[in-house]
Amino acid sequence: MKTSKGIVVGISINSKTINVEEIKNLTRTAGIAICEVIVQHVKKFHPATGVGEGKVQEIAAAVVKHEADIVIFDTELTPSQQSNLREALDATIIDRTGLILEIFGQRARTKEGKIQVELALLTYKLSRLKGLGIEMSRLGGSGSGSGGMFANKGPGETKLETDRRSIRDKIAKLKDELKDIGKNRALHRRYRDKKNIPQIAIAGYTNAGKSTLLNLVTAADAFVEDKLFATLDPTTKKLKLSTGKQAIITDTVGFIEKLPHHLVDAFKSTFEEIKEADLILHVIDISNPEFHNQTLTVKEVLKSMDADKIPTIYVYNKIDVNGVDKEIFLRFPKERPFVMLSALTGEGEQELLQKIEQGISEFWVRMRLKIEHVDSWIMAMLMSSGHVIKQEDFDDYIEIEVEMPKNAAAKLRKVIPDAKIILLP
Repeated sequence: MKTSKGIVVGISINSKTINVEEIKNLTRTAGIAICEVIVQHVKKFHPATGVGEGKVQEIAAAVVKHEADIVIFDTELTPSQQSNLREALDATIIDRTGLILEIFGQRARTKEGKIQVELALLTYKLSRLKGLGIEMSRLGGSGSGSGGMFANKGPGETKLETDRRSIRDKIAKLKDELKDIGKNRALHRRYRDKKNIPQIAIAGYTNAGKSTLLNLVTAADAFVEDKLFATLDPTTKKLKLSTGKQAIITDTVGFIEKLPHHLVDAFKSTFEEIKEADLILHVIDISNPEFHNQTLTVKEVLKSMDADKIPTIYVYNKIDVNGVDKEIFLRFPKERPFVMLSALTGEGEQELLQKIEQGISEFWVRMRLKIEHVDSWIMAMLMSSGHVIKQEDFDDYIEIEVEMPKNAAAKLRKVIPDAKIILLP
């Protein structure tokens, strides 16, 4: 299959710094060979083409020179801007949102992932529909890497309303399918809640090492690749703690700056795994020069999801990478609590596990109870929900010290008189 050749265009407004390396990495991840990178500095976004007329001519010359078939803009373009640029450059025009959606389409593996990506693609496609056609892929495509994003032509003016109706119908169908999957995921979460096991979510910028971290602490075999958005589908595993307790830990989809809202909406059920967590591990790649900005981006996304109040451990990952000076890094301000780690080599794992145990320690409460022998049902409840630390038998009663989840303890206190319960520090 012929590799697409592209020209990457970055637009800096009012001298704002742009991350050229990230858009280049995104372009390569999408399977496009980069021929040239062009940066435009403007005071304001050009309403017709995003960039000025002179820069359009420069890009057109680069397209001809390199025989490029795609031009990637590191910003979100309006439908009219895409249309004007396509006509001026005689090439497929992809903006940042479209590029990220294409990558997600290539990376989706599970049924849920494919539905989520297709829903995001169709929602984006619907917003792009205009009289001149559709910039993106064929309507019937699954968004799973079939090359549809790079199709030049779409349906014509006479089919516009038909296309809109067809896309809306398909969006409605996909939303119904996701609702069913979301209900199933919610059932799994409720089941885990009933088992009184704390939930931990791994979050972070794309390619920060989240899946490698999951593999490290659970001996799992989650797919790992040194590429942006290598994994999209959440992976959930059990984490055994040194105290004998267990937790559930879930690796979630990576974030990125200006994450398309179409994706946030489509992946709503997946992001629920983060919102419902008792503890978040925010993984940060300190080998990336942009890690400070990436950290802020993830925090902003978590805040938008109402997950910013959940207790968080900041995991500064990839300390094994050449050029990372741990001593110098420790002198700079950091988010707290934090751990320095190499998810690849395991350095820092024990400190992380200790921090995790501390982080979820408030999930449990310790109590001493006086239980009469006739109340054997209470003992059964304690044994099923809690961890017995100490037990003494007397003639008329049993004195037992137990540690159990707070929600289970609350239920227990509703059926046992307070006089029989002593809360321990």
